[in-house]
Amino acid sequence: MKKAALFLILVVAVQLAVGVLAEAQQPKKVPRIGYLSTIDAARDSARAEAIRQSLRERGYTEGQSITTEYLYAEGKVDRFSELAAELVRGKVDIIVVSGGVRLILAVKNATKTIPIVMMGGGVDPVEAGLVESLARPGGNVTGLTNLTTELRGKRLELLKEVVPKLVRVAVLHDPAAQDSVLEVKEVLPVAARALRLTLQPWQVRSADDFERVFAALNKQRPDGLYVTTSGPVMRANQKRIVSFALTSRLPSVYEYREAVDAGGLMYYGADQADTYRRVAYYVDRILKGAKPADLPVEQPMKFEMVINLKTAKQIGVTIPQWTLMKATKVIQ
Repeated sequence: MKKAALFLILVVAVQLAVGVLAEAQQPKKVPRIGYLSTIDAARDSARAEAIRQSLRERGYTEGQSITTEYLYAEGKVDRFSELAAELVRGKVDIIVVSGGVRLILAVKNATKTIPIVMMGGGVDPVEAGLVESLARPGGNVTGLTNLTTELRGKRLELLKEVVPKLVRVAVLHDPAAQDSVLEVKEVLPVAARALRLTLQPWQVRSADDFERVFAALNKQRPDGLYVTTSGPVMRANQKRIVSFALTSRLPSVYEYREAVDAGGLMYYGADQADTYRRVAYYVDRILKGAKPADLPVEQPMKFEMVINLKTAKQIGVTIPQWTLMKATKVIQ
């Protein structure tokens, strides 16, 4: 009996050892992240690298502990659904969306199960139907949102501060973008009235519209230019807009930091570096088992003001010293 018992114990021990060895030899599944952007790879590279760096700081190494599939719409709205479906077919574990509400909706319509991390758009995600509430998203979408109503008025105020004689401000916007319509019709007019400014909205529905709008602006000669960020058309043509403002010697303020890095005059808004770090936070939490439905949507906590002093000199604008003192970064 003792021999039989010892034999049975030995068999069980061997089986356990074989099982442990087999499990150890099984390659671990490396999580796959899908990254979808409205713009092209070149202009999105700094943003993507910042997120990779933030993930590395959390212990994730590309190609080892995670892999990322990058897809770019290059400003083509008609490709949103196609690219979203491609990521879903690829069975990625998380989809990070670098774009506005239309791109997020395209991904949300493509999957109800894969977690989606949004990177912050100007639209209210509750009103847009992306989440049930900021505190309890309730579905497979979470992440960051830039509810920038107050910021939009502040941008006009800063432009007036830099250009004291500012009266007429041209506003470039895409009427197909939901939050752009709200901004131009309701938000900016309130701030403009308080500052005694006259807004001149200009609609840009496609890349072909820019030359027509630029020609008209050259004739009307506004005192300043406010550039909205909503809609892939605006983001995809950032260089054209910045180049026009420079050659026209037109003081300009933007809703996205990259435009000022490219030669625009001013940016005021969410601290982009902090936004990228928070994206990595959401990816990390979800990979560790958290559900998007339970991860509150965050609004910006840190803000930055960037002034391109080189551009100011080029267009003949003198930035007041008190404005420079408020800037978090000055590009020389």
